[in-house]
Amino acid sequence: MVPPDIKFIDEAEIKGKTVLLRVDFNVSMNPNNLTIADDARIRQAIPTIQYLLKNKNKLIIVSHLGRPKGKPDPKFSLRIVSDDLQGYLPNYKVRLINDFLTENKQTFDNQTPNDVYLLENIRFYPGEKEDDPKFSKKLASLAEVFVNDAFGVSHRANSSVVGVTNYIPSYGGLLLKKEIDMISHATQHPEKPVVAIIGGAKISTKINVIDRLMKLADYLIIGGALANTFIYAQGIDIGSSFAEKDKAEEAKKIMFKAAQKHTTIILPSDCIVGKPDELEKGGSVCKITEVPKDLQILDIGPETKARIGTIIAKSKTIIWNGPVGYFENIHYRQGTDFVYYVITENSDAISVIGGGDTLAAISKKEYLEKITHISTGGGAMLEFIEKGTLPGIEALRNKG
Repeated sequence: MVPPDIKFIDEAEIKGKTVLLRVDFNVSMNPNNLTIADDARIRQAIPTIQYLLKNKNKLIIVSHLGRPKGKPDPKFSLRIVSDDLQGYLPNYKVRLINDFLTENKQTFDNQTPNDVYLLENIRFYPGEKEDDPKFSKKLASLAEVFVNDAFGVSHRANSSVVGVTNYIPSYGGLLLKKEIDMISHATQHPEKPVVAIIGGAKISTKINVIDRLMKLADYLIIGGALANTFIYAQGIDIGSSFAEKDKAEEAKKIMFKAAQKHTTIILPSDCIVGKPDELEKGGSVCKITEVPKDLQILDIGPETKARIGTIIAKSKTIIWNGPVGYFENIHYRQGTDFVYYVITENSDAISVIGGGDTLAAISKKEYLEKITHISTGGGAMLEFIEKGTLPGIEALRNKG
């Protein structure tokens, strides 16, 4: 539920202002870093951008890209993002501002509503991640109003997310509002039965959210390398598979809690295994209790797919974060593709998915149209499920 003491741009009179707009343009790049692999995060910010532009506001857009460690790095430049954004705004002139701290004051004084300024990667500045008050104040001084539309980084207490709200009136954007609405709907008052699918690699990053999901989910499906830790905790040999063996006790506690809360945990009963140095040759099916010493678990098997397919098909609320196999390799992505397929076939369910890897694992774009909500956040989505709020959301309270 959207907090009542936060104002969003469609509830406020923001017209003819200079607006500092925080977005999440942290798009996935092709390995050569010369082209954008998927500009979904840019597309999802366009409604807020267009809304503000239609009201004759002058936009100064802020984003990050990658992890440049607080100093300029050409491979993390937003130049390519600027070019992509221009394609969505043909009636406006998008200009990349290389360094807002040293840019001539006239550049900002002469900005018109037809000029859209995109500041160079905000993480080129050490003050961003430190939430340095002086840096926050300087950033805020560029505008009259701040709008946060970057749900995907709202779990970070950075200057461009939290710090600037201390200096100018601050509002939420349309995408931020949608994210809060949809994830809250799926987690606070979900229609039963509820299935949560958690994949990825490490239990250490997902213990708290798993604990929260157990309170609302009827079924908790665990896949990916994350499942290996749970399987290992049951005393089953997982061959040479990756697992956080030092977290076995944590996995046992989770399974014990789930039994007490009447949440059914589903772990793989069979899998696709392969040799670590021969992955391109493909794998073979084997029982989870019969994984050879020299092989790795890389995907869920047909028996597991059949079981989870039945559960997903009868669910009314579906929450998914993290692939269930090594999706980057075509031989081990069938399990993740299957989960997508079954979710999209269940048109009666509310489905919310998130996480960079989960989105990157989509092999058929038509799946996107059948998902109720695709979150722009990975870690942010998990933290919001766990806590019901985020630092970037809290910072907007009573600021509009």
